[in-house]
Amino acid sequence: MTARVAIVTGGTRGIGKAISIALKNAGRKVAANYSGNDDAAKAFTAETGIPHYKFDVSNFKACQEAVAKIVADLGPIEILVNNAGITRDGTIHKMDLDQWQAVIDTNLGSCFNMCRAVIDGMRHKSFGRIVNIGSINGQMGQYGQVNYAAAKSGIHGFTKALAQEGAAKGVTVNAIAPGYVDTDMVRAVPPAVLEKIIARIPVGRLGHAEDVARGVLFLTADDADFITGSTLSINGGQHMY
Repeated sequence: MTARVAIVTGGTRGIGKAISIALKNAGRKVAANYSGNDDAAKAFTAETGIPHYKFDVSNFKACQEAVAKIVADLGPIEILVNNAGITRDGTIHKMDLDQWQAVIDTNLGSCFNMCRAVIDGMRHKSFGRIVNIGSINGQMGQYGQVNYAAAKSGIHGFTKALAQEGAAKGVTVNAIAPGYVDTDMVRAVPPAVLEKIIARIPVGRLGHAEDVARGVLFLTADDADFITGSTLSINGGQHMY
């Protein structure tokens, strides 16, 4: 059988990198999206052999054009992992409109942009696996992150609605809500604050990117066809929802 083609947004660093590598190791043909760090993307491709594609997932037209190129290069898209995300933290009384809009557009708007670009092809083939990466903070909120929490919470609702639309056509749509994972974003948290975060995680450690990647492999497997509209929480027991 021809290898299934997967796109991973934000796929060259952090959690996205682990997902891209896991999918490749599972026999998928992977295209990794990124938006800004050219050096990291080149190093990623040199290390993994996975091609990288630079485009802005918050831009609808850019997503349409990029997906068309990936299809031309690799074949029809059958797996999509919406992982791209940014933070622009601040309490709402100090947050400006740009901070709000950038996070909503990149974290939530990208899910629409990318799903819209691939859904027709998936419906035509009667097969698709979409996994949207939400967050523990979209489930329980977080001080100083009204934009991020709103976007991630929106992803969970988006997932449930699209799952209902895709089910009859063999397209499953699920979400993963990671807890605090040992990435560059989390390492930037002040050590004293990070200690308090870890103290609230029952398993006693931060997550690893590979923990999330294993969840993606599970949800994108060919025989995961009876799982749709679900949110898989991978958070070490920090929030049981």
